[in-house]
Amino acid sequence: MALHSSGFAGLGVGLALALAAPAPAFADFRLCNKTDSRVGISLGYKESETWSTEGWWNVGANSCETLLRGPLSSRFYYVYAIDYDRGGEWNGKAYMCTRDKEFTIKGIEDCLARGFERSGFFEIDTGEQKSWTVQLTEPTAKPASVAPTTGPDAKNAGLEAGAKTQ
Repeated sequence: MALHSSGFAGLGVGLALALAAPAPAFADFRLCNKTDSRVGISLGYKESETWSTEGWWNVGANSCETLLRGPLSSRFYYVYAIDYDRGGEWNGKAYMCTRDKEFTIKGIEDCLARGFERSGFFEIDTGEQKSWTVQLTEPTAKPASVAPTTGPDAKNAGLEAGAKTQ
């Protein structure tokens, strides 16, 4: 993971989580940035009985990054993203701990008391697929949706998601 800190305020960019082309036999959690901006990504997930958050992955404009390698072990994952170039963030209502610098944080409780920031993540329901790709797009793109990269339900899975805030 690489680190890049930046303030953010500015233009709005929509969030779309869309079906990617079927992937080869890999099983990974990937994020594709289909915007013209560089974005910073943090990821939250539950492993066994422990919640963890990790960040920051820097994903260049119009490129993809593998955030987790191997078969997915959870049904739900959570993403918080910031737009380094235009400002704003992709967020949600699932609050977890983050920080400005590269991090791996165990636990999502008492973020501020433990010296971390508290950020709102949006939920990704993978439907227990073993591989998943999230795509961030510009606001002029199609409505937000989520889908697995492979599997029998790849064409029919869908979920509306929120928009980027400034």
